[in-house]
Amino acid sequence: MNKLTLLIICLLFFSKVQAQDFHFSQFYSGPLNLNPALTGSSELTRMGINYRKQWPGLDFDFNGYSAFIDHYSFDLQSGIGLVVNSYNEQNMSLNTTEIGALYAYNLKLSNFASLRMGTQITYARRSGNLESLIYGDQIDVFNRSVNPNSIDYLNQLDPFGYLDLGVGVLYANPDFWIGISGHHLNNPRMLNSTSSEFEFLPIKYGIQAGWEKELGSAGYWSNDRERYFSLMANFKKQGIFSQLDLSAQTKYDSFIFGLGFRGLMTTSSELKNYESLIGIFGVSLQNGLILGYSYDWMISAVGANTKGSHEFSLRYQFLAGNQKRRGQRDRILKCFDYKF
Repeated sequence: MNKLTLLIICLLFFSKVQAQDFHFSQFYSGPLNLNPALTGSSELTRMGINYRKQWPGLDFDFNGYSAFIDHYSFDLQSGIGLVVNSYNEQNMSLNTTEIGALYAYNLKLSNFASLRMGTQITYARRSGNLESLIYGDQIDVFNRSVNPNSIDYLNQLDPFGYLDLGVGVLYANPDFWIGISGHHLNNPRMLNSTSSEFEFLPIKYGIQAGWEKELGSAGYWSNDRERYFSLMANFKKQGIFSQLDLSAQTKYDSFIFGLGFRGLMTTSSELKNYESLIGIFGVSLQNGLILGYSYDWMISAVGANTKGSHEFSLRYQFLAGNQKRRGQRDRILKCFDYKF
């Protein structure tokens, strides 16, 4: 009975957030999804993949996949990138696939500070099987049961595609960065079967910020070890929902440890306090390979039954181009080197 109650709560929750973007807890490990201005931000050639499995404790769960590649041209002072995303929800076989092209121009303000301006155009395609969907008239709250029939029954969500536009601006120096982004600026239509306001994907606004400090050598820490401490924040608002991600990370030599917090705020009285604590562990190798794992522990009322979320990331970055100009590595901003 408790499992049925939890399923009803989660279905009601999902029915309200299906128009929202999928999110990754390791938000800086997928930079092209965060802000178009981050394209080429490492001033390296960079590629990566992300995978997230959300709520494995339920009879259905959510899975997200992302892959990207970006490259920075010193001659053009520009970054170009390509990102491919795929999100699916097992209960309804609701699938979304996106492929986006990105460009960012790096305006040098000084030897170390810069203002980056980026843009993105994405083609997305959605489909779904609605046979397993539970509608409002099927739920009997008093008897805690689900009726098998509904007058609103739909069988299939025919595949369809749409174009999506995004922009972003980012200021960065070796110790601090702050950015502003906007996604779905054209309010793309994402459903063909309804005529309600939920037919259109709402604009998402985001603010990203971070600060990094290089730790001095002391005690048992030897001088040849890399030691950094970082604080990062990611705020986004889409429709009635506002979400704040906070993350503190430290790097000692090749190892990365972090702790994060996510809070979901909404103007709806039905959804409150959907929050998580996030544990992060990673390894950053000298050859440019970076691996990360994080676990979300939900601290809301339904958190223990969902069994949280698992997330994995893998990146590889290197300096491409003229071998004689590899001295430019000394000018590369460290602030986007290893972050999750």
